Amino acid sequence: MKLVIVESPAKSKTIGHYLGSDYDVEASVGHVRDLAIQGKEGLGIDISNDFKPTYVVNKDKTAVVKSLKAKAKKADEILLATDPDREGEAIAWHLAEVLSLPIEKTKRLEFHEITKKSILNAIDHSRTIDMNLVHSQEARRIIDRILGFRLSKLLQSKIKSQSAGRVQSATLGIICDHEKEILNFVSEEYWTINSSIKKDDKEIKIELLKDGNGKVELKNKEQADKFISKLNKKLVVNDIKKTTKSIASKDPFRTSTLEQSAYSNLGFKTKTTASVAQSLYEGVETNEGLVGLITYMRTDSTRISDAFVAEAKEYIINTYGDVFYKGTKVNKNVKLQQDAHECIRPTSIYRTPKSIKQYLNDRQYKLYKLIYDRTIASLMSDKINEITTVSFLDNNVEFVAKGSVNVFPGYNIIKIDKENEGDLPIFNVGEEYEFFTLEAVQNFTKPPLRYNEGKLVKIMEEDGIGRPSTYASTIQTLITRKYITSDKEGLTPTEQGMLTSNVLKKYFSDLMNVEYTANMESELDKVQEGSVNEIELIRKFYDSFNKTYLDAKEKIYKEPLKTTGEKCPVCGGDLVFRKGRYGEFISCINYPKCKYVKKEEKEAPKEVGRNCPSCGSPLVYRKNKKGDEFIACSAYPSCKYIESIEDPILKDAPTKVCPSCGGTLTLRKYRKSYFYGCSNYPKCKHSEPYEKK
Repeated sequence: MKLVIVESPAKSKTIGHYLGSDYDVEASVGHVRDLAIQGKEGLGIDISNDFKPTYVVNKDKTAVVKSLKAKAKKADEILLATDPDREGEAIAWHLAEVLSLPIEKTKRLEFHEITKKSILNAIDHSRTIDMNLVHSQEARRIIDRILGFRLSKLLQSKIKSQSAGRVQSATLGIICDHEKEILNFVSEEYWTINSSIKKDDKEIKIELLKDGNGKVELKNKEQADKFISKLNKKLVVNDIKKTTKSIASKDPFRTSTLEQSAYSNLGFKTKTTASVAQSLYEGVETNEGLVGLITYMRTDSTRISDAFVAEAKEYIINTYGDVFYKGTKVNKNVKLQQDAHECIRPTSIYRTPKSIKQYLNDRQYKLYKLIYDRTIASLMSDKINEITTVSFLDNNVEFVAKGSVNVFPGYNIIKIDKENEGDLPIFNVGEEYEFFTLEAVQNFTKPPLRYNEGKLVKIMEEDGIGRPSTYASTIQTLITRKYITSDKEGLTPTEQGMLTSNVLKKYFSDLMNVEYTANMESELDKVQEGSVNEIELIRKFYDSFNKTYLDAKEKIYKEPLKTTGEKCPVCGGDLVFRKGRYGEFISCINYPKCKYVKKEEKEAPKEVGRNCPSCGSPLVYRKNKKGDEFIACSAYPSCKYIESIEDPILKDAPTKVCPSCGGTLTLRKYRKSYFYGCSNYPKCKHSEPYEKK
């Protein structure tokens, strides 16, 4: 029996399906070891001994490791098949260490799609663990542990911020800097000219292009009115141009572009996209059995394998015709691109979205279709549009009308782009037209829009911050730490997020510098290539960071507590806002000498207007933990009478006159029974039975 160890249970199930009974496929469920939190500063790193790390088995992986050890003893051969990236290589190494496997002999499987062909090919062409890749991950982990632990503790003690990190803090800085641009934006007035003509009973919008002096800029109403007054109100067709425009399809997806496109087209958060893509990669039960539907989803490459291109070429030609096939584009390098992987593509061109829709949930189908369409379109011919531009003159002022019509669909035969076609009627040079509409419109410049998650991922990639595997998790960390919020308006830094960014910029300017973070990624890549020694890189980082850290530790201010304007009833000190485990609260500034904490005054419950049928106390409105309103006795807990506020029988029941005292008889409920009771209860105890109609 051969033992294959992968990362996730879903992945192990799919691979086990392909390999059969001769293989036992087990999951490590991610990392099995991490840096210890013992020792000096809890770093788990011996700084004085060349930054030697101490690793411990994660508490939640004790049972997993025990099980893997037992299976490893019985196995004839062990193959490590963790993900094909830096983290995956590190997990493979940690597994080899805890299972006492020889690094130079243990087989490492690398595959970028979970299909039978790919798995068997990986077994036939196994390699050993790439220690340069492991050293690169280890260097990143050590640097992030030192920086994260020290900075987080410092910020917690000084400004009550939860954490800081090399990538998350640089990303927070981008969001906060953009927010400052928005806040400092000063709106300016400007005017535009809205105009149109009519031809063949059709209104055609025309756009002001220029006058004799060039581009027209109108800053106020007076200038706009003066401009219109100079027009003769007669437009003459001056020129007609027809041009063709070839539009190429976009490259196939890499991690960043998939997250951007899924956000803008499907409304998926980056966290959702990462999760759904993972499920498509690991395997879905179809009529073929368990099958991985897409290639590895953490990649910064747009390369497509020759085998898939050949398969796609045949499919495109057979389905649409020769003229619709174009082939691969020149592979454009993005900043710090690692081209070991392919793009994100379907594992088979013949698994069309329509053919497997029944096996996918809604999110899986939408994302798979997005990936499938983008991949096939990237190999198809350009679409060709014919652009018609008609130029009109009025007293040396030029207006233009534009029309566009598609003359060859190309890749868009699969309807991947939304077309805004609008052809123009036939015009002839010299024809005259009057304005159908001509008006000056007041406008004001608007501040830049906040970044959404898709836009932020694009910026992170362009600036070289983080890696495909960290884009979604970095944004999620900032949200979890309550440094930013994410909604329809975009990403907005909180007050605590702005404070954290400002403090880090003041005392740790390198950390908040995008170039510094990108350069670190580049250096880690060189460790991976074997051209830079990991210990030298860590030492270089530590010497610089430690000097800055010690200096900041002495100088960094402690954020003054915000006062409420009230005095402490115990000692007379100021009452201030503080942050605790369960949110914000108010206490005395002289803590711990004075331990006064102001309790929130609960608003008195609103009375219903009738008395409790059980004890006669007034009934009041209350809310449960879910926020739903109900009616209860004000004498709680001595009286536990309650009733639903939405009871339709009580709501629609008519009232009666009490024959005993002249009061009002209203329908009431006690346990599961209804009855009419007097509103003057307990002075009047008259009641009548209720008969359901």
